[in-house]
Amino acid sequence: MNDLFSAAAKEQLASQAPLAARLRPRTIDDVVGQEHLLGVGRPLRVLVEQDKLSSAIFWGPPGTGKTTLALAVAGTTKRAFEQLSAVTAGVKDVREVIDAARQRLGRHGQGTILFLDEIHRFSKSQQDALLPAVEEGTLTLIGATTENPFFEVNAPLRSRSTLFRLEPLSGEAMRTLITRGLLALDTTATQEAQELLADRSAGDGR
Repeated sequence: MNDLFSAAAKEQLASQAPLAARLRPRTIDDVVGQEHLLGVGRPLRVLVEQDKLSSAIFWGPPGTGKTTLALAVAGTTKRAFEQLSAVTAGVKDVREVIDAARQRLGRHGQGTILFLDEIHRFSKSQQDALLPAVEEGTLTLIGATTENPFFEVNAPLRSRSTLFRLEPLSGEAMRTLITRGLLALDTTATQEAQELLADRSAGDGR
């Protein structure tokens, strides 16, 4: 019975989530934009498709798809996927994820990916707590940041991560997202209204 209530609650929450959250892709094939990273044969796409992505930092302005891309990785990988926000998490949370990753690797041989949103919000000491697990391969870190990682991410952690720069979404990408949103809401808009919305978005897909 509890499972039924839990499933119903999750369904209700999902239906009330912001449109951007409801439309987030589940695989990289559904991701709009960032062709320089996700085009056919591009390095990030190849790494994700082959499930060989090592620790990485996704750097870009708000609304360019950093979280979207990380969740698309989650939908593709065979590794366990954990998610934390540096706004609300602390070292205790990080250590719990690392302990679980270590047990998972030892018992089942399964790796773990930790997606840490807004990694720049972590202090130097908090970022340092991640370093041993990344160095040992206990977990793969994906950090997302709107800030310059050369100033906001510790050098040792940065040197063990591949930096991927996300760009503001193009007009074409924005029009694709607008079309998806209209379909999801079962509504329409004039071409003029769609073009105006795309122009005013300034490359922010949210």
